[in-house]
Amino acid sequence: MLIPVLGVIFGVLIGYLFGFVFDYDIPYPYIKYTAIGILAALDAIMGGIRAQLSQKFVFSKFISSFFTNVALAALLAYIGDLVGVDIHMGAVVAFSIRLFQNLSLIREELFDRFWWWHIGGKEKEM
Repeated sequence: MLIPVLGVIFGVLIGYLFGFVFDYDIPYPYIKYTAIGILAALDAIMGGIRAQLSQKFVFSKFISSFFTNVALAALLAYIGDLVGVDIHMGAVVAFSIRLFQNLSLIREELFDRFWWWHIGGKEKEM
């Protein structure tokens, strides 16, 4: 548990420092791709957290999900730009729905664990 928390803290610090040191702005044509890529990455991360809480986490599956989601989302945005249709909005909606579903399942799992621990339960009923 300590290593992921340290990784998040380290990543935020690096992003924060590089943001002020290099003062880099994402070019306007790539903003859609960046936003969809971030949503796709967050979806994979939330799915990984949910799988870890369910004790079904497989690292290779997480990595393939992470890069496949990002690549597919970027491809959808690119194809949408080619044909002049905002297909990227469909990806934004789909990834947002999945993010909220995963967050809901994570919250439910954590609540159940805390509740059962709090009342002294030995095993959770299925």
